[in-house]
Amino acid sequence: MNYQTIETALERGIALIRLNRPELRNAMNDVLIGELADAVERAVDDGEVRVIVLAGRGKAFCAGGDLNWMKRARELTPEQAREDSAALARLLRALYESPKPVVARVHGAAFAGGMGLVAACDIAVASTDTRFCLSEVKLGLIPAMISPYVVRAIGEANARRYFLTAEVFDAAEAFRIGLVHDLAAPDELDAKVDALLGHLLLGGPQALGQAKRLIRDVAARPIDDALTDDTAARIAALRASDEGQEGIAAFFEKRRPSWVRE
Repeated sequence: MNYQTIETALERGIALIRLNRPELRNAMNDVLIGELADAVERAVDDGEVRVIVLAGRGKAFCAGGDLNWMKRARELTPEQAREDSAALARLLRALYESPKPVVARVHGAAFAGGMGLVAACDIAVASTDTRFCLSEVKLGLIPAMISPYVVRAIGEANARRYFLTAEVFDAAEAFRIGLVHDLAAPDELDAKVDALLGHLLLGGPQALGQAKRLIRDVAARPIDDALTDDTAARIAALRASDEGQEGIAAFFEKRRPSWVRE
């Protein structure tokens, strides 16, 4: 598939999706959002894809919204503006709900919507020189579409600070507040991401998707009889599945399961 604003590649079961507007620090516009949504959908539907990696070309992961796109948005009708915003909301939800693990490889800068992309991914690894910012209030706006994912990632208390102050903060702070899961020196970032991918590729494809769904479904639920019954039913179903049977057999036979490539 030929895209204008992103690049895609598939190798070893890893779908690499790179934002490719380096001259604009990968700032988002309607075209990039649409192409990114299409690439994510294709990766999810592709049986060869086990893991999705989201990255950026050039000096930054994503600098937020394209200024020209934002300028054009001033001329939209209320209905058009709502649909324009909904496109980003749908993209973020697709990343968050993908049945395949999504890893963000973050470097340079992740501002505004770019920070939303990071938060919507399952795991984020950032270069130590990355800067982050929720800059919307300085434009008289709010980080509306990205808020469900950012608040889940950094918590309400940290959101109160960074949504309101629009401060720029560094990778160490992003790690401290839970936005990113690991840090690496710039020249070691790819090695760190590759090591993480190695772990993900050992997991059963069905189990990985079910594990993601399990987290969403049990988070903040009370531990009661309904939850106990639900979780028991889930593990029973997976034990009886072909993947579960293969995984257990491989363990006792001291071999790799069929989904692990040599």
